[in-house]
Amino acid sequence: MSEKEYKICTRCVMDTSDPEISFDENGVCNHCRRFEIELKPRWFPNEEGKRRLDAIIERIKAEGRGKEYDCIIGLSGGVDSSFLAYLLRTEYPDLRILAVHVDAGWNSELAVHNIENIVKKLDIDLYTEVINWEEMKDLQLAYFKSQLANQDVPQDHAFNATLFKVAAQHKIKYFLSGGNLATESILPKAWGYNAMDAKQLKAVHAEFGTIPLKSYNTVGFFKRFIYYPFIFGLRSVRPLDYWPYNKEEAKKIIAEKIDWRDYGGKHHESRFTKFFQAHWLPAKFGYDKRRAHLSSLIVAGQLTRDEALRELEKPLYDPKELQEDEEFLAKKMGLSLEEFQKIMAQPNKTFRDYPSDYELEQFARRMAGVLKKAKQLFAK
Repeated sequence: MSEKEYKICTRCVMDTSDPEISFDENGVCNHCRRFEIELKPRWFPNEEGKRRLDAIIERIKAEGRGKEYDCIIGLSGGVDSSFLAYLLRTEYPDLRILAVHVDAGWNSELAVHNIENIVKKLDIDLYTEVINWEEMKDLQLAYFKSQLANQDVPQDHAFNATLFKVAAQHKIKYFLSGGNLATESILPKAWGYNAMDAKQLKAVHAEFGTIPLKSYNTVGFFKRFIYYPFIFGLRSVRPLDYWPYNKEEAKKIIAEKIDWRDYGGKHHESRFTKFFQAHWLPAKFGYDKRRAHLSSLIVAGQLTRDEALRELEKPLYDPKELQEDEEFLAKKMGLSLEEFQKIMAQPNKTFRDYPSDYELEQFARRMAGVLKKAKQLFAK
């Protein structure tokens, strides 16, 4: 956490635990300003959004003719992906959906229950990729030893790599994501690094891993920035950005309609992610991801700042539950509790301490921005 004087945004609850945060003369942070200037114009939680989404779905169905599926969705069992599945099935019943779930070895029993209910009650085909546990364990332990902030890289990379692979196998050109501006518009870049940087993943594993990753899928720079978007033509759509998506209302709907049960926290469907977000990040780095989640709800008008501050007063972890989870994670990764806690106590690192494609990716994003502006200019 930065040594500079503590300050908190006057509009949301983001604070100087984000070392790159800035404030204007009214004390409003750069995250709030970015939402208003860059993100809000792309958010349509209204009738206009429904019209746009209808048109998008019609295009997806038209391009999917002659294929087994029109689109692919990721299904973790969390509220966003679960509601997306429910929304698509109820609003567009003739849309042919293939749901993809990646079992990386950390699923809670409740997540399994939720996923089974979703596909059964909504009659959606499900593809499940089970990651080789010995390889996953070795990679997860390598990241644990790396002391990097983003400990979810092994799961997140496997999830996205599997989506790419399955889309290619079935010639599916559209990925419908549960990502949304209503609940995820704010997340500091300084709190973690891109999970899709295969160069860094391989570098971390080369330094700390002990067995080869023979079956673990990775997606390198060329495939991610060139092959899949331009040669294969995979496109990503976020339907919830065209819908009046309210997180609490969504929970009530899917609980009633598909017997979905809450985990008590965002992304807590994974036992490792729960520990990573509720203990690793705040205890080692001073990053409380609740601030980003709550701030996203504030700027979306779904929560007041006072309500968010009261939520932040609640403890991140019940002490007994934390001890149980530490013991569970240590055993699952082949460590004693003492070894687990010793690794936790090591000095923190940043992504810059390991090889990466960061500079190459920044260049690619700048070029994509230039090409987009050029296309808009010639379209006039």
